[in-house]
Amino acid sequence: MSHEVVIALFEGVQSLDVTGPLEVFSGASRAPGSAYRVRTASLGGRTVTSSSGLGLAPRADLGALGRIDTLVVPGGEGTREMDPEFVTWLAGAAGRVAGVCTGTFWLAEAGLLDGKAATTHWAHCGRLAREYPRVRVRAEPIFVREGAVCTSAGVSAGIDLALALVEEDLGRQVALAVARQLVVFLTRPGDQAQFSTHLAAQAAQRPAVREVQHWIAQHPGRDLRVEVLARRAAMSPRQFARVFAAQVGVSPGRYVERVRLETARRVLVEGAAPVSAVARRCGYGTAEAMRRAFVRALGCSPAQYRERFGSRV
Repeated sequence: MSHEVVIALFEGVQSLDVTGPLEVFSGASRAPGSAYRVRTASLGGRTVTSSSGLGLAPRADLGALGRIDTLVVPGGEGTREMDPEFVTWLAGAAGRVAGVCTGTFWLAEAGLLDGKAATTHWAHCGRLAREYPRVRVRAEPIFVREGAVCTSAGVSAGIDLALALVEEDLGRQVALAVARQLVVFLTRPGDQAQFSTHLAAQAAQRPAVREVQHWIAQHPGRDLRVEVLARRAAMSPRQFARVFAAQVGVSPGRYVERVRLETARRVLVEGAAPVSAVARRCGYGTAEAMRRAFVRALGCSPAQYRERFGSRV
């Protein structure tokens, strides 16, 4: 029996929210034994114009479709004004539903997220929480799965979510083969933060703070106490801690923790170095200290994390 994958189109859709998941599922449909049948569809089968002006011609009429096993609802500027016809149709949609970026707002408007955890593009999480108080908004993860409903952050995170669904349906090797074809080097876990420390390092306005952030990222194994970092910024420790928190949004110590954890996660999945060596390289000192940090932040040990996400593509 075929597995119907449908990507919904509407006026003002974000084209990358469409094409990212579309390429993932289409690539997986060519794998031996795959039952995927992948189509784009809009209400009435109408051609739509994306937010960037690209015309998209659907393959089907949403209203005329029968069973849909996996429905992907992209985001885009078109989510600012909800189409009542589309919301009504979506409220009755069966099967697995995935919202990409601000496509989460369609799902919330249709009541599919009531009482559920969900995410969206980090810049819109506050609005999602205000407008839909029955949704438990999680701002950090790149995607969230609760039952048959999935939501993801913006643009590239839709690819991560689609790869996770392919892995669930067809196995890890198929998902990794698709990732390789798309030059996505790793399938990121859903709890990966949207706003990474590398992006945060570009957000600080004060040059001295940005320089320190870049230095931390390049030297996670060094002595990164506030006193040491303050000397690099030519400030007193007290002034540095105050300025850093104001510019970055977290204390220097918390920022260092995030950098070390993010670096350790990347090193674990990209190589085969012993956990003890990774711990030293990333500034934890001992494997036990890194294990405690992983369990506290991720709920698993470094070895378990590597086993789950460490296959190469």
